[in-house]
Amino acid sequence: MIPLALAATSDAQAPFVTRLAGAERRSLEESLCIASTSEDSLWSGPHGLLRIEHPREAVSGDIVLVRPAEGRLDRLLRSGSRHNSLLVTEQCDQLCVMCSQPPKKTHDVRFDLLRDACLLADAGMTIGITGGEPTLHRERLLGMIEEVLVARPDLSFHVLTNAQHFRREDVFRLKRPEYAKVVWGIPLYSADALTHDLVVGKVGAYERLIDGFAHLMLAGARIELRTVLTRATVDGIVDLADMVVRDLAHVEQWSLMGLENIGFARNRWSELHVDLRDDFAPIGHAIDVATLRGVRARLFNVPLCHVPEPFRHAAVASISDWKQRFGEACSTCRAKSACSGFFEWHPPLLLEAVTPL
Repeated sequence: MIPLALAATSDAQAPFVTRLAGAERRSLEESLCIASTSEDSLWSGPHGLLRIEHPREAVSGDIVLVRPAEGRLDRLLRSGSRHNSLLVTEQCDQLCVMCSQPPKKTHDVRFDLLRDACLLADAGMTIGITGGEPTLHRERLLGMIEEVLVARPDLSFHVLTNAQHFRREDVFRLKRPEYAKVVWGIPLYSADALTHDLVVGKVGAYERLIDGFAHLMLAGARIELRTVLTRATVDGIVDLADMVVRDLAHVEQWSLMGLENIGFARNRWSELHVDLRDDFAPIGHAIDVATLRGVRARLFNVPLCHVPEPFRHAAVASISDWKQRFGEACSTCRAKSACSGFFEWHPPLLLEAVTPL
């Protein structure tokens, strides 16, 4: 597992963002390495000296948020990685039964620091925005996105949101050219309002989501639908596919996502988890319905050997590199490089439930 938080000490008093530069600085906000061993490295930048308990080679090019008072830094954007997301808040107005990031009541206001990180990003990077529910702080979020994309039009964003906080008056704002570089990843768990509300733990969530879809559609927004596969959602997956192709056919992608054994799902695993090797039929049917009607459907977080051969083209190597692992038997699999593998915290017994291809 790749560590995202590292022990660090700094001369600075307040938190700051810097890029750990390679051989030379590209901007004044970068820090240069002046010494390194196999265990730590020393950097010099606009905020003074920074000592990191990690060698230069492991962090060079990363954009980090240094927290001097806590003696640590967070690797916000890792150089060369396709999996970079910024956690903008841990507050949320839903309580999903399988939530991998259980919400907190407090909010660490750091939009300015996250903006600074985005402005230092590698050229052409897609930056994920996640929470919590990012649009609980809609004005700060949209302002940050707009400011970054005006200054750095080469970048793009993928924002995870329940889409319940967009309003009619947001439509014209979301038509701005900057938002052509933004994809909204929105969960939809059922065509049945009661089932969706039960999954997200919020009465009326489905109705508010449908209103949100209407506002986003009027704005011409780019949308990725996301459905986590649990017993409750798989039971109605074909009906949901019918709804998607009928009412939401404009979406860029429908992502069917394997369950993550962390957060609330850890203690509910036995009641939530669906082993796709036992009965893939409803998932396959849903993918067929979507494909035949021109909606791109993809499987996330599911190993290739758990997917019948006719549907493996839809399986994406989606698990972020910092939390990805494979079973021992996977070492002989010819398809490993194209496989999602498992989450680092996947149940050990299931980790070896693989058939090398």
